Amino acid sequence: MTTAAPVLRLAGLVKRYGERPALAGLSLELPPGQRVALLGPNGAGKSTLFQVLTGLFVADEGEVAVAGQSLRHSAVAALRHIGVVFQQMSLDLDLTVERNLRFHADLHGLPRAVAAERIAAGSAAMGIGADLQRRVRELSGGNRRKVELVRALLHQPRLLLMDEPTVGLDPKSRRDLLAAIRADVVARGSSVLWATHLVEEAEAADRVVVLHRGKLLADGTPAAVTAALGGPTLEEAFIRATQG
Repeated sequence: MTTAAPVLRLAGLVKRYGERPALAGLSLELPPGQRVALLGPNGAGKSTLFQVLTGLFVADEGEVAVAGQSLRHSAVAALRHIGVVFQQMSLDLDLTVERNLRFHADLHGLPRAVAAERIAAGSAAMGIGADLQRRVRELSGGNRRKVELVRALLHQPRLLLMDEPTVGLDPKSRRDLLAAIRADVVARGSSVLWATHLVEEAEAADRVVVLHRGKLLADGTPAAVTAALGGPTLEEAFIRATQG
């Protein structure tokens, strides 16, 4: 039985700011169909990692491959397989939801009929189908996040990256967002890497990766990471391992 090739592979990733390493030799693989929570305190290197993965920063050392494509040598091909939900909202507030989504579809070269079908299906699945003709500024924070998720999945990426996607959301919106992500993983076998500082979110993931001071501190199921970090709960283990 052959093992599926990883959707994401990091090998010896290093990123420095002056003399300070933000990422210190990080290696990691994500197989298809897995939801991975990247857990770490502020300053752990989570945002730097996402900036490298999305091509905003270039790593000083190491390699990144997405769906077998090198980010260093074949950036366009690698980035085509990535969908992103950034921590800071990046929608055009003065355009309608549909116009925002169509703009993204055009960037990825989706045929108009395919784009229309995916926009309708994605919006309906997220419960925002009735909002397609509303301007984004008229939506609640939770619904804006839902639009961003629909947008990130329009081109059906192999890898979904999310940087603190539930910050500022009410419990129901947070639940809806995570449920939609789980449904996409089940339906398409996509992989998800989401950065969070919320331990309760990480506990719902298939796998937890703990990042601290740019290094991999623990990696495994929530239960395995809890045991590896020596805590009775994941929250207590995480605090104990990363404080100071």
